Amino acid sequence: MKVVALSLLLLCGVAGMAAAQGSSFDLYGFIMMDAGYDTKHVDPNWFDVLRVTKLPAFKDQFGSDGNTYFSVRQTRFGVKTSTPTDLGDFTTQFEWELFGVGVDAGQTTLRLRHAYGQLGKFGAGQTWSPFMDIDVFPNTVEYWGPSGMVFFRNVQIRYMPIQGDTRFTIALERPGASGDGGVYADRVELADIRPRFPVPDLSAEYRVGRNWGYVEVAGIARRIQWDDAGTDSLDLSGHVTGWGINVSSNIKFRGGSDTARLQFVYGEGIENYMNDAPEDVAIDHVATSATAPISVKALPVTGVVAFLDHSWSDRYSTSAGYSMVDIDNTAAQLPGAFHRGQYAIGNLMYYPTENVMTGLELQWGKRENNSDGFTSDDFKIQASFKYNFSKTL
Repeated sequence: MKVVALSLLLLCGVAGMAAAQGSSFDLYGFIMMDAGYDTKHVDPNWFDVLRVTKLPAFKDQFGSDGNTYFSVRQTRFGVKTSTPTDLGDFTTQFEWELFGVGVDAGQTTLRLRHAYGQLGKFGAGQTWSPFMDIDVFPNTVEYWGPSGMVFFRNVQIRYMPIQGDTRFTIALERPGASGDGGVYADRVELADIRPRFPVPDLSAEYRVGRNWGYVEVAGIARRIQWDDAGTDSLDLSGHVTGWGINVSSNIKFRGGSDTARLQFVYGEGIENYMNDAPEDVAIDHVATSATAPISVKALPVTGVVAFLDHSWSDRYSTSAGYSMVDIDNTAAQLPGAFHRGQYAIGNLMYYPTENVMTGLELQWGKRENNSDGFTSDDFKIQASFKYNFSKTL
C-alpha cells in the first residue's frame, strides 16, 4: 500500500509539472473481470489463460478435468505524457497490470508493462520489441493471445528515422535465452555451464502503410553464448546465432468493418520472443570434438496467426481465428518435450454503452509432444466484463 500511495503522489507531482509546462497528461486503463469454465485442465498457475505450453505433458499431470475460474488479473492502469520540444515531441508511458508471471505466476499482483520515454526519433526503456507487431493481436478477451505470435516487451534503445503510417525502426535490445538439457539435464558435467550474452539483440522493422492497411517485415539477430567453468576434461563452451524473420499485415475490407490480422514468422533460437514457446536452445547428440561429445542447437520455430475481426454494428463485434507454433526438436530432447501448439478462438462482443464491453468467447488449444505420441487439448468458455476509463489533464 505504501508503494501505491507513493506512486500516486509522484503521479500528482508529475501532473502538476506537466500542466505548468503546457503538456498533456493522460490517465487511462480499465477494470476487467473474467469468469469461465475449463472443460479439461491446465497448469493451475495459468488457470485463467489458454497457454498451449502449459497444457499437460502426460495424462492427469494437473489433476481431473473441469474447473470454474474467476479473475481480475487483466485490470490495467497507465499514464502517458506528451510535451512538444524543438527536437520533436517528448513522450513517456508508464503502465502496469495485475497479471503475475515469473516468481508471481498465478498471483494477482502488480506487473510492469511499459516504462518508456521517447524524444523525437529516439526512444529508450521497456516497450514492444520492433520484432513484434502488436496490431496482429485480435479483438479477443483471452489474455495470453495467439500462441504463434511474436509478442515481447523488452528493455531497449531504439532509433526511428521514419515515423507514421509508413515507418522504420531499429533497436538494441536486452539479450536473454533459456535452454533444454533434454536427456543430459541431470549430468554433473552440465552443472558448471554459465550463460553469457556479450552483445545486445539487434532488431528492426519496416512497415508500409496504405488505405487498406499495411504490410510489415521485421527481423532479429542475436548471439547466445555459454561458458564451461568446470575443471573436468570436457569443454562444453560454445555459442549459437539466433535469427528470425517476421512478416505481418492488417487488411481492411467491407468498408472497414472487417480486418484480417495475419502473421508468419520463422527463425532459430528466438523462442523467448514468441508469445507461447519453450526454450531457445537444446542439446543434441551430435559431437563437435573429442572434448565436446554433445552439441547445442538453436531450435527452429515457425509461427502462424490468422484472425478476422468483424463489426456487426456499433454494439456487436466478432473475432475468430487460428494460430500455431511449431518447434523443430533435437534428438536429445525428452519424448515429452513440447513440439507443437494449436490455438483457436471465436467470440461475440457486446458494447452496451461507451467504455463498457461484455463478451462471450469459446477457446480451444492443443499441445503435441516431441516423440511419445501424447497430445492434450483444452476447451474453455469465458465471459468477460470490461470498463475503460481515461482522463486528460
